Amino acid sequence: MLGDTLDWPFFEDRHRHFAAELSAWADATLPGLPHDDVDAACRARVTALGEGGFLRAVVPEAYGGLSPTLDVRTLCLAREILAARDGLADFSFAMQGLGTGAITVAGSAAMKARILPGVCEGVRIAAFALSEKEAGSDVAAMATTAMPDGNGHVRIDGEKSWISNGGIADHYVVFARTGEAPGARGLSAFLVEADTPGLSVFERIEVIAPHPLATLRFDACRVPVENGIGGPGEGFKVAMATLDIFRSTVGAAALGFARRALHETISHANSRKLFGGTLGDLQLSQAAIADSAAQVDAAALLVYRAAWTKDRGAARVTREAALAKLVATENAQAVIDRAVQIHGGLGVTKGVKVEELYREIRALRIYEGASEVQKVVIARDLLKAHGARTEV
Repeated sequence: MLGDTLDWPFFEDRHRHFAAELSAWADATLPGLPHDDVDAACRARVTALGEGGFLRAVVPEAYGGLSPTLDVRTLCLAREILAARDGLADFSFAMQGLGTGAITVAGSAAMKARILPGVCEGVRIAAFALSEKEAGSDVAAMATTAMPDGNGHVRIDGEKSWISNGGIADHYVVFARTGEAPGARGLSAFLVEADTPGLSVFERIEVIAPHPLATLRFDACRVPVENGIGGPGEGFKVAMATLDIFRSTVGAAALGFARRALHETISHANSRKLFGGTLGDLQLSQAAIADSAAQVDAAALLVYRAAWTKDRGAARVTREAALAKLVATENAQAVIDRAVQIHGGLGVTKGVKVEELYREIRALRIYEGASEVQKVVIARDLLKAHGARTEV
């Protein structure tokens, strides 16, 4: 389904080799994995991805990974390939990366050695706990606190919500207010093992495309000071550095969904008989297919431009990643909506692929920064680059 994308100058032979291996593995393996119980399905996918060696893409080479540093083009290719086939497989892969990205970026050597090999092997499930019910897009509004509690510990109190892998993760990267400065400058990050006393799963959250999501409660949850990730007050910096790597991959997942929707649209248009011909013979169908093809290629170019820029050594790709996520997710929503329309009644029938894709894509326009937030990020970066003054 990647078409001629891998011929683009963004990629090297190692990327083409990885994509071919993962595509073949996914086609052979994913259909046989469980689907009914979402927790069991995710665990099975993490295990299978680990055994297949593909989780090596989410950790650095020193801890069993593929590359000396995280290669964003490889991460994007993995998410596009998996999303085109199985939304839960994409989710499972992505969370292994996002749930340890902060550790890779700012964790101590001892923490990396303790956590990353198990993530790479698929025997440790990871999670990233940033969002709260009143602090989603506005991270500075975070209310969860982490305060010194004597004997080399901090005490975490509060709640985190919409946490992916909540309830099945072996560890959580938790962001909390430590008070070094007002707003976002007074946050810190901590590694919290799932079995730490005081940490509980307060509720499981059901969403339109089933994934393991939960609200976590921290009630006098004590963790060692050495579980800090980065320095005191550096939590926002750590979170943004992590998202700078993984935000482009959200666009890649959307791209995978869109490519699959376009594939299903073309197949259906070629086979559906009506009015003495096929659905594809109608000019309105052809226009819809052309619009979708243009949106898929535009998204792909932005996603892999952002990934390539990061891999070339750019310190930050904030604007590039925001553009990739914004355009890819919004375009994918449009492509999938057209696919549903062209399928007619089948398009809203449970069990049909485009109906599944319609449910899968919606959340991607919200998480890791809603589309509206991406527009603010893009505009502020452009205004700053041109010397204009903006409020922060």
